[in-house]
Amino acid sequence: MDHRTDQPTLEPTPRTPRPNQILAEPATPQACAADYKAAADIRQTIARQDARTRR
Repeated sequence: MDHRTDQPTLEPTPRTPRPNQILAEPATPQACAADYKAAADIRQTIARQDARTRR
């Protein structure tokens, strides 16, 4: 098969991965409790938004 010269050749570029914040922080009881407390607020907000859209 012939090489097409009418299309650019894409060269792979090196990418630096971003650090994973989940792995960067230790899973302490305090961190887990904070996540659990924040999740309750998030669930409540989602429930309110969902109730508004179902009217």
